[in-house]
Formats: sequence, structure tokens, C-alpha cells
Amino acid sequence: MTSSVLRTAWYRFTATFGRQWGGYLTVLLLIGLLGGLAMGSVAGARRTLASPAVYAASANLVSFGVGTGLLGQTNSTSGYDPRLVDTIAHLPHVSHVTTITGLNLVALNKDGSPNKSDANPGNGSGSVDGAYFHWDKVTVLQGRMADPGSAHEFVVNSLAAQGLGLHVGQVVRFGIYTDAQTQLSGFGTASVPPQRTIDAKLVGVVIDPTTVAQDDVDSGTTLQIFTPALTRQLLSCCVNYSFTGVTVKGDTAEVSAVEREVRGVLPRGAPVAISTTADSEAKASRAVKPEAIAIGVFGGIAGLVALIVASQVIGRQLRLGAEERSTMRALGADPVEAVVDGLLGVVLSIVAGSLVALAVAVALSPIAPIGVIRPVYPHPGVAWDWTVLGLGFVVLLVVLSAIATVMAYRQAPLRLERRRARTARTESTSAGLAASWGLPAPAVEGVRFALDPGAGRTSAPVRSAIFGTVLALSVVVATVTFGASLNSLVSHPNLYGWNWDYVLAAGGGSGDIPAQTAAPLLAQDRSVGSWSGIYFAQLQIDGQSVPALGAAPGTAVGPPILSGHGLDGPQQIVLGAVTLGQLGKKVGDTVIVSNGATAPTRVRVVGTATMPTIAGGAGGQHLEMGSGAVVPTALIPPSARNPFADPMTGPQVILVRLKDGANHQAALRSLQRIADSTSNPSNFGVAVVSVLRPAEIVNYRSLGTTPVVLGLSLAAGAVAALMLTLVASVRRRRRDLAVFKTLGFTRRQLAATVAWQSSVSVFIGVVAGVPLGVIAGRQLWNVFATEINAVPAPTVPAGWIVAISVGALVLANVVASVPGRIAARTPTALVLRAD
Repeated sequence: MTSSVLRTAWYRFTATFGRQWGGYLTVLLLIGLLGGLAMGSVAGARRTLASPAVYAASANLVSFGVGTGLLGQTNSTSGYDPRLVDTIAHLPHVSHVTTITGLNLVALNKDGSPNKSDANPGNGSGSVDGAYFHWDKVTVLQGRMADPGSAHEFVVNSLAAQGLGLHVGQVVRFGIYTDAQTQLSGFGTASVPPQRTIDAKLVGVVIDPTTVAQDDVDSGTTLQIFTPALTRQLLSCCVNYSFTGVTVKGDTAEVSAVEREVRGVLPRGAPVAISTTADSEAKASRAVKPEAIAIGVFGGIAGLVALIVASQVIGRQLRLGAEERSTMRALGADPVEAVVDGLLGVVLSIVAGSLVALAVAVALSPIAPIGVIRPVYPHPGVAWDWTVLGLGFVVLLVVLSAIATVMAYRQAPLRLERRRARTARTESTSAGLAASWGLPAPAVEGVRFALDPGAGRTSAPVRSAIFGTVLALSVVVATVTFGASLNSLVSHPNLYGWNWDYVLAAGGGSGDIPAQTAAPLLAQDRSVGSWSGIYFAQLQIDGQSVPALGAAPGTAVGPPILSGHGLDGPQQIVLGAVTLGQLGKKVGDTVIVSNGATAPTRVRVVGTATMPTIAGGAGGQHLEMGSGAVVPTALIPPSARNPFADPMTGPQVILVRLKDGANHQAALRSLQRIADSTSNPSNFGVAVVSVLRPAEIVNYRSLGTTPVVLGLSLAAGAVAALMLTLVASVRRRRRDLAVFKTLGFTRRQLAATVAWQSSVSVFIGVVAGVPLGVIAGRQLWNVFATEINAVPAPTVPAGWIVAISVGALVLANVVASVPGRIAARTPTALVLRAD
């Protein structure tokens, strides 16, 4: 029986292929192009999400870095302490250490005077033993990497090249200064000549792997990398700091254990600055997540559109042979043969289309990853994501084949006759209701066409059209709501932790602002509403290194609280949500805080906050949206509160919130006067700083018009689907249109019937889809904002939603104009005679 059915189906397929190949080709192309776009988008999203980890692995990143030398803070007279580095290298579970140093190299002008753009000591980073070359490897953007064995080659990042006006191939003369010379008041001028000079050739422009995804705290850092061959010559005389990368054998627990051991061997009282590779990788992951989510959502939508539109075309293809199957049944074909007839060609088209979709997805793969990692991604080009490709192929093949089988079964002659009988006995409820409202005849028939699927030759896919319209409008509105919330987040700093207007920072956050001078000046300023002084440090919380902000309990200005409450007592702590999760704690639990200077203190977690991206000048980790802690000032060690022994003490940073309605320009001028009054040589000067954005916000700008493009793409798909439905409906209901024309319908009335049909479908989409879209958009944003540890405050763009709703109804009538003209030109005599 089975072989007989297949032989009959194959014969019918080959016999009718000549007149049905166009329909099969349409099915194949729709599945191949839309399905391939869907799979390619989802695969691209996965590749983008994974790109930070892939790049980190290629860069051979160390486990964490620690400050191992700061001139005047260690037992060494230099900023490099080889004994300390050697001690760390021999700790258990440490597999390798590598050190960079701050070299006292200054670029010289042609007349031999120091270049003012390069007059700060430590601008040059010297690799002692392979840092930047073999460990924490930089990526070359232009030229090549310097030869580690040559003392006369160096590379820079793009910011340094731009600031110094350098180009690849240029030879630069550097002045080399001793540590003692950098302490002289005339350093940076011609009055302090270098100990010696060296000519070095710029051979490349590079990017540091830890700065691929940057926030405003990290940006603006110039980088000049000098080779081990030169650095080793200068270790005993001309190094003002050093930073050692530590590679640990083992998992995260071992890394934390080694961090604690490293703290134990550091000189007592020295400021501790630890930065982990996980922090940089996590920052990059957060930066690329919006793009990945956007193209992933687009892929999902494209997949739904592919299934819906392909199903409509498959249904139309199967309906074309309905009369022939009735004839076959009348000639003695059994029910199975009638069902399988026509199905074979459709299934073959689905298989071929699914294979084409695989090819399209692979062809699109070089577009990914997108975002900040793309310029440095180590494995660009074609990628084979077999998880997405295999699952996508199976979904297209199985789902569409199942749909085609169900449709073929429903198109079986016996079932068609039953539906025709039921339809003949049932009047159109929707048309009757429209007539009872007194609507004109074109409106009544348009409502019937929109809501009643009909039967047999007059059937039309009205349900799928309405469902597609609801889906399209709901996703468009959700996308617009999400995009508006994203714009609101970017434009409202208080939502990402910057819960004040300006800060006063001494020495980039490492110096002291004289409290006795600053306090009365701020109190007298008529623009200042409230202010708080803060300090920075890296603390050990339950054994983990955490960047901390020290503030007085009950302070007037602080990070926005997400849960619980802020500090109102000395034995309390507020944590970022990521830090809270890493510690395995919840609000109400206690943790042990150690600062390395006093006995460990047990404090209670009283809340979580969206942490600002802000830092002191000691390097290492700094606070970010989900990471960090707010602690009482007493828990900040004295060495961190005043690392350079400023004679006039005070907070390192002052957070300033202006009064409501204050003139920001006038307030800025006033704060600048306060900054000038509190600046002194010991604190390196006080500056007024506006908003510092986290990497997530900086890189969200790369998302650009993605939400708009996504919405427009979906809208275009919905318009195409609606057009196909209307054209199919006009073709399927030519008999009804011919009867209307015989009964006196004018061409304008026939066109109006189709316009009403289109308007009703879209109106249902607006009524059902817009609320669903608003709800979905708000929920998606709340989930997203919580995941990135921002304040969840969704924005509903009412104006845009109204415009979308009205525009959809207008567009429905525009789309209906083409099938409306087709309906108006229906040849009455030919249609009725053929019927």
C-alpha cells in the first residue's frame, strides 16, 4: 500500500511539476532566505556573546594583577621590587608572574625639551618579562609588534599616537630620568635634563586587551609599551611603579586563595590594588550583550515570520490542487492517496529550502561578532555553529512538514465537503453584526472577508493574517518600548549609579581635598543642594577582593539603593548585586571586612545599590554598576585615604548634588572656583568632573538604530504578509466579487470592500497587539535592567505608540489599494461562466 501511494504521488509530482514549479520555488526561497536569516542572526548573537571569552583566551590573560611597587611605599628605593615579585612567583598554585613597570621616559621635542603632552612620569610602560608580548598580549591594529629583544623599538595605543602626533615608522627621541629627578619641582621642563636619551622607532599601534571595552574611568589612558630589552636596563634607577600579573593554577577558588596570600606578602601599609581578568571579561560581556540580544531577538522574529509566511504559501500551493484531488477521489483513489497528492512536492521544497537556509546562515556568519570585540576578534570569517544550524534545520524541516501534512489532511476531498456543508448552513456572524450597526454594504462585506475564512475555493487565510498582524504590532511596540527605555537609561545618569551632578576629585581620586577649606565653601554656594565626601580602597570581604567606596553613615548623597536601605550605622555595608551574588549572600546576612590595617570587622548587609563607575587613583579594580561596596569611612585604611601623605587632609572625592532648578553653567563656574581654591601641589590639583559612564552605557551607543531597524524590518514583513493575504483573498473570492458587481457594486465599492477587510485585520492587531507589546516591552526592560544592575525604570513612549497605531491603520489602506484595484477589475462574466 505504501509503495503504491508513493508511486502515485511521485507520478503526480513529475506530471504536474511543469505548471507548479513556481510555487515550489517560492516555498524554497522563502524558507531558505528567511530561515537562513533567522539562523544566521541567532548564530551571530551566540558568537557575539562568546566573543569576550574567545578574545580573552587568545590574549593569554593572567588571573589577576597586583601593584608590587610604588616609589616610597616599599622597601625598594625604586618602583620595582624584584624580591617581592620573586616571593609572589613562589607562592603555592602560582604558575607564572609577569610584570610591567612605569618608566620615567619622556618624549623630547626637536630642541631637546620635554614634550608637554608626555611630561608625566610613568607614561611609558616597560615589560620586564613578557607582559604585553606573551602575557596579556596586546592586539596590533597597525604595523607590527615590537621585537622584545630590541631596546630601540616601541608600540603605542591610538590615544598616545594621536596625542603625541606619532605615526608608524617614526623615530622618537626619549629622555630617561631617574626617580630622584622626577621629584624635582622643575621636572617636565628643560631645567631638569634627562640622565640620558634613547632613540626608539614606533613600529605599531596596539590595543590593550583590558581596554577593549572601556568605561569613562578607564578611557583617556595613553599607553607606550617598551621592550624587555630596554626595561631591564632601567629597573634600578628609573621605575616609579610596577604592576605584576599573576597566573594561577586552578579554578576561581584557587584564585581567591592566592589573592589572599599575595596580600599577606605585600609591605604592611602599602596601598593594595588588585585587578582581575574576570572583571575585564565581564565588562566586555556586558558591553556586547545589547547587540547580541538585539540580533538574537531579530533572528527569533525572522524565524516566526519564516514559519508563518511559509505556512501561508504552502497552504496556497496545496489549495491549488484541491479540485484535482476531488477528481482523483471520484475516480477511485483512496483517502491516503488524496492526502499525499501534492504533499510530496511541498515536502521536497521544504527539505531543499532548509538546506538553502543552512547555506545562507553560514554565508552570514562573517558579519559576527558585532560590537567592541569585532576589531580584535582572533578568529574572524566563516563559522559553523552546529547547535544553531542543526536545531534550526530540524525546526524548519519538522515544523513546516507537520504543518504541510495537517494542511493536506484538511484539504482532503471528504473533509472539504464537510466544511462546505457546515459553511453553507452557517451565516456569517461577523457580517450580521456589522449589518446590525448600520454599516454600508462594502463595510459589511469587508468585515466578513476579514473575519470569515470561507470554505473550499473561497477560503482565505484570514486567521493567520490576523495572528501575524497582532504578532507584528506587539513586537514592534515592545521593541519601541525597549528602545525608549534604553534611551532613558543612557540620558539619565541616576539610573546607572551617578546619583549626583558633579564631583570634585583631587589628583584623579588619589589626593586629598582639604576639608577645612572645602566644607565652608560648599555650604555657602547657593547652587549646591547637598554634598558628601568619599574615599576609595580595595577591601577583602569574606576573602574576596572588592572595590569599596567609604562614606559617612547617613550621608546626604550616595548611590541609588535598589533594595534594603543605605548606611545608617557603623557596622553596616551596601553591596552591588553582582558582588552580593559572588559572595553568596543576601540582604540581612553578615560578612567579614578586612582592610589590612585593622582587625577584621563583621558588618551586616543592609542593602544593594546601583554602583557608580568611579575610582580613586591607586589603580586596580574600581566600582561598576553591579560591583563594589559602600562602607563606613572608618573601614577605609589610612594608607588608602591618604596614599601620598598630603599635609592637608580630607576626602578624595566630593559628590555634589545641585538644588532643583539650579543653573548648571553658573554652578559649574562656582564649583570650578572651589576646585581652584582647594588645589595644591600635594593633592595634584582638584578638578570638577561631570558624568562618568560605565562601559555598558559607553558601548550602548554602538547599538544605535538597531531597535528602529528591527521594528522596520518586522513592519516590512507584516506589510508583505498582509499584501499576500489580501491578494490571495481577492483571487479566492473572485466569485463573491463578481456577484457583488452584478448586484450593482461600483468599482469604488469593490475597492472599499478590500480596504475594510485590511483595516479590520489591522484594527484587531492594534487592539490586541499594542497592550501586549507594552506589557512585553516593560517586562523585557525590567529583566534587562536588573541583569545589568541598573535602576529598572521602563519608559512607555505614548506618542510613538499612538503614531504606530494610526500609521498601521493608514498603511493598511495603502496596502489594500493594489488588491483593491484587482478586485475592481474583476471580469464578472468570465468568473460566473467559469463557475
